[in-house]
Amino acid sequence: MILVTGSAGFIGFHLSLFYLNKNKKVIGIDNLNNYYDVRYKIDRLKILKKYRNFTFIKIDLKDKNSLKKLNKFKNKIKNIVHLAGQAGVRYSIINPTTYIKNNIEAYIYLLEYFKLKKNIRSILYASSSSVYGDVNKKNPNSEKMISVYAVSKKTLEHISSVYNHLYNMNFIGMRFFTVYGPFGRPDMSIFKFFNNIFKNRKIDIYNYGNHSRSFTYVSDIVENIDRLINQTNKNKKKFNEIINIGNPKSIHLMNVVNLIEKKFNKKVKKKYYPLQTGDIIKTEANIKNEQKKYKFKFKVNIKQGIDNFYNWFQNEK
Repeated sequence: MILVTGSAGFIGFHLSLFYLNKNKKVIGIDNLNNYYDVRYKIDRLKILKKYRNFTFIKIDLKDKNSLKKLNKFKNKIKNIVHLAGQAGVRYSIINPTTYIKNNIEAYIYLLEYFKLKKNIRSILYASSSSVYGDVNKKNPNSEKMISVYAVSKKTLEHISSVYNHLYNMNFIGMRFFTVYGPFGRPDMSIFKFFNNIFKNRKIDIYNYGNHSRSFTYVSDIVENIDRLINQTNKNKKKFNEIINIGNPKSIHLMNVVNLIEKKFNKKVKKKYYPLQTGDIIKTEANIKNEQKKYKFKFKVNIKQGIDNFYNWFQNEK
């Protein structure tokens, strides 16, 4: 049995669906907050609830007492994938305390609830590529964080290290790189571009288009999480790791815009802005160690990913 926190979220939905289709029992929890239109979360849940091997429990991890709703499953859960939390780099600039409560306090409550349970083989949790700050060629693994969001994710890594030491709990922190795909978050760039082009609106381009990202298709994320779980379940030793999960090829933002324009067969009007506070100019996933140890694979290139997103988007509209 696997527990997925944030199961109504973008990655949580896809991961839950992946295991449900493998006939695994999935317990999904989510607080269904309104950071973005909650209808997206409701729609994802409707799909998951069609599966008999899925159980959904509405839990707000900021309320430690709400975790008691998991009591009857507590001794049956083998793996936890913690994907719940407050997203958004720019949002963290104007609402910093939200990240203390939703990301840090909530995570501690989760760990306190499970800390003495020997049946828990591993806890995989969502960290972020934002902890690296901007890519530095001289020191690509530098961690010059420039947002409260990034700091909150780095804090989860430190907390996990402490609980690994104190309670022999096993952790893998997953530093995700710009995930996109069907049923995605409407506040993310690719989704916003599609929405605005479909509605014949201008699209906002920040830093005058001089951004590059390791855009990573969601199915690649999910399949690599599964590789982590399968391999770590065989590990009899205590472990606490931080790994990168992202497509190793960094793509210039304007190349993505061009691909989307081709799908819609039209040029879109663009509104250019300077670099925004907290924004990172370039991310690039270094996954050499992960490929060697966990056999990570990234099958979907950016063109295939945009094609897939376009097909889903057209069906949704």
